Amino acid sequence: MKINIVGPGNMGRAIATRALVGGHGVCVVHPDADPARAIAEELRQRFPDGECDWAASAGPADVTVLALRYDAALQFARSSGAALAGQVLVDICNPIDVSTMDGRVTPPDSSAAEEIQQIVGTDVKVVKAFNTTFAGPLTTGEGHDFPLDVLIAGDDSAAKDKIADFVRSGAMRPFDVGPLRRARELEAMGFLHISLQQPLQLNWQSSIKILP
Repeated sequence: MKINIVGPGNMGRAIATRALVGGHGVCVVHPDADPARAIAEELRQRFPDGECDWAASAGPADVTVLALRYDAALQFARSSGAALAGQVLVDICNPIDVSTMDGRVTPPDSSAAEEIQQIVGTDVKVVKAFNTTFAGPLTTGEGHDFPLDVLIAGDDSAAKDKIADFVRSGAMRPFDVGPLRRARELEAMGFLHISLQQPLQLNWQSSIKILP
């Protein structure tokens, strides 16, 4: 697959790493050329046989991953939704109220993924994934010697299958947790996981694991 990674932060870098491990082509997307180019060059050095480039805007791809915070993800959806027609759009954000770090900013009967789906329309298949994982474990694909579990929600089964294939190719385990409205629970889980980091001194190295 060809995968756009929108956002040159730690999560974008980690998901791009998993994509390259799985043999997929990656394009790091950001309007500021310098960080996008820097990450693409770093990844090319780590994966000299892989396909990795950068671009100022999202072009044709099989999958576009929004490795962005909620407000930036909404802005991208509004400005680029038409260009994403026919693609699978992966939302990874946790819409936390950053002013208090004590709640979420989405309506109680919705989620970030559902809000993004409303913006981009039905020609784009939105899937929620990777919001319960952190960049450190994602970079290696495992947590404490267990394969990393990636929880996936979406209304289109073919789109979820495509993301599940991507997850497996990166040496992780996909779990289909249901329709896109299950993103509400995933985002609540992601918020809880984030809120536990400081009290439990987990240092962003923890992962949510389903056993067996």
